[in-house]
Amino acid sequence: MGIPLVQIYRVGRYIAARKLRGEKRYPLVLMLEPLFQCNLACSGCGKIDYPKEILQKRLSVEEALGAVDECGAPIVSIPGGEPLIHKEMPQIVAGIVARRKFVYLCTNAILLSRHIDDYRPSPYLTFSIHLDGNRERHDESVCQEGVFDKAVAAIELSRSRGFRVTINCTLFNGADPDEVAEFFDTAMRLGIEGITVSPGYSYTHAPRQDVFLGRSASKRLFREIFRRGRARARGERWSLNHSGLFLDFLAGNQPYQCTPWSNPTYNIFGWQRPCYLLTDEGHAPSFRSLMDETDWERYGVGRNPRCDNCMAHCGFEGTAVDDAFAHPLKALKVALRGPRLTGPMAPDLPVLHDGADRGGVAVPVAAIGRARGESDGARAGLR
Repeated sequence: MGIPLVQIYRVGRYIAARKLRGEKRYPLVLMLEPLFQCNLACSGCGKIDYPKEILQKRLSVEEALGAVDECGAPIVSIPGGEPLIHKEMPQIVAGIVARRKFVYLCTNAILLSRHIDDYRPSPYLTFSIHLDGNRERHDESVCQEGVFDKAVAAIELSRSRGFRVTINCTLFNGADPDEVAEFFDTAMRLGIEGITVSPGYSYTHAPRQDVFLGRSASKRLFREIFRRGRARARGERWSLNHSGLFLDFLAGNQPYQCTPWSNPTYNIFGWQRPCYLLTDEGHAPSFRSLMDETDWERYGVGRNPRCDNCMAHCGFEGTAVDDAFAHPLKALKVALRGPRLTGPMAPDLPVLHDGADRGGVAVPVAAIGRARGESDGARAGLR
């Protein structure tokens, strides 16, 4: 794994304390969105489909740090939009670091060389740079030429200045396992700390809907990618910024349900229900209201048609971490051996809705025990 031991220790201690208190739901990562505005218009992004007056709004330093304190999660991920557009982002990051929270500043890196002197290297700060593949694949994904080269230059600059650097990679329909494996090789040679990888989630408002992977296609793809990774020499292995059980889930071996409360989102509208990915379910006035008053049973695989194809880490990494605490021997076995890449996949969760989207409400049907494989196959890997 690409996660430093000090971070594993601090997060593990945090989780253990919540377990001892008997807390059923608690946050692991705060998704802090200080703005939606971006300097790119990626084909798979649903975060920039807002009118101009919304795109120009910003969280203040006080609002951002207030959300960090209210939530209490040990890790803060700052996506967007493009966070480096925010003029007060250095103060927000400095405030989070001063609280000894691990902050991942997610950026497409176009502006990083211009603003890098506004930040100081710290064990608590990581630049998480967006790269979806090699030069051709990434520039196609972000719908602009030259962005890959700028991101690579920003990685090299950040590493030379002593910053922690990871990349976040989203895989879309048509991803080739050999190409992805070669890209991971290239990324590791840049000296990055680790790779965060996830299948793309089908945002309702994304400009294109034909780019997203279905659930079954995602599992097959990740088995092939991991098979190629396992064939690398020991010194050439990839550092993936995930728990072993989450990687095993991506390979189709764990029948996990989403735990959206583990990655709560705070943005210019407030506390977003239920997660970072569903943007039209309303907002809670406080973190406590989000946790206590959200009807969590309305969301998740088999419960809501919009959730059925999701395997994103912001929904399932928390589930994997919780499972690791509940079954440490299983987690250790997977960590030592890696994901299982052959044999049958774990059965999908039963479908409890009729496929109709009624504003996020899961509609029960008689065939509760029906497996999802049939409907997933009928969609031919697309939503």
